[in-house]
Amino acid sequence: MPQSTSTSSAFNAPQFLVELLNAKSPTGHEFASQAVVDKFVASTAHTYRKDALGNRIAVVNPEGDRPTVMFAGHIDEIALLISYIDDKGFLYFDFLGGHDLVIPSGRRVHILTKNGPVLAVTGKRAVHLMTPEDRNKVPQRHDMWLDIGASNREEAEKVVRIGDPAVYDVSFELLRGSIAVARAFDDKAGCYVVMESLLRLARETALEARVVSVATTQEEIGTRGAQVAAQGVNPDVAIAVDVTHATDHPDADNRKFGRFSLSGGPVLARGPNINPLVFNRLVSVAESLKIPYQIQAEPRPTGTDARAIQMANAGVACGLLSIPLRYMHTPGEIVDLAVVEQAIQLLVGFTKSLKRGDSFVW
Repeated sequence: MPQSTSTSSAFNAPQFLVELLNAKSPTGHEFASQAVVDKFVASTAHTYRKDALGNRIAVVNPEGDRPTVMFAGHIDEIALLISYIDDKGFLYFDFLGGHDLVIPSGRRVHILTKNGPVLAVTGKRAVHLMTPEDRNKVPQRHDMWLDIGASNREEAEKVVRIGDPAVYDVSFELLRGSIAVARAFDDKAGCYVVMESLLRLARETALEARVVSVATTQEEIGTRGAQVAAQGVNPDVAIAVDVTHATDHPDADNRKFGRFSLSGGPVLARGPNINPLVFNRLVSVAESLKIPYQIQAEPRPTGTDARAIQMANAGVACGLLSIPLRYMHTPGEIVDLAVVEQAIQLLVGFTKSLKRGDSFVW
């Protein structure tokens, strides 16, 4: 039975999380992350299934009259999508998910083809060939391309097809202590939290809740996997786990973005997307377990799976737990793995607090 073993390092990073972070899983092409979740979760979950959108749905305590709690963390990541190949064999692309246009240039990427990854470099005109005016401009998408070393379109088309996705060729590393960097903590960290929580809850003998943890797909283009999963699970209560912006770096005005520390504990959202009774329960559990937490005001539907889950069927009592992250949607996302562990402990404690008859109707 696969377990969440650890890599050998000064800080023991969970192997399950490391494999998720290194898995290349663009929106709509989440095969590699699906395989990691299958490996670590399928044999421990009491029931385990897939659906037509690629979600992975693991259940503990499927039988009996129990309150159903659903956890959701998405396994897709932002990426590029090959859209055109010119006569010289250069590849042009569109974006999967939200991209900062200053990021792609000069990167090594892996194009995920039917025959395996193909190395490419994102190219654009060199600074030496620019006018002073050009140097102050942000390159537009059509000003960049992918170079695979092909000499013409026919050669390129032998290895790459229109619609192939591509991700940056970077992987997980520890920076210092429990601080780590990876390409897609957004939201492999959240997926790991919901699935590791389920693995730990599977060992509880007195658990009164049914637990459904979902590795959701296509969050980056509209929370699509979560919408379908929530309709099928129809939970009594749900918590989405995602990342949010740590604002403890030089270029973050706390008056605009709030104050959130990378190592200050999980972030609990408050606002219309959040059921107030679920929020209060999360706070109570965090305080009883002495888990530090931070509070984030969310004045509208959040840009997370919580927005889709809350509105499923007749409505779901929903919470949102986030992991502070620096440099979101870049190849160098930074997270404190100690906070990831705190998030797991909070979800486990929340679930153990659920009793038959509990209601989050208000």
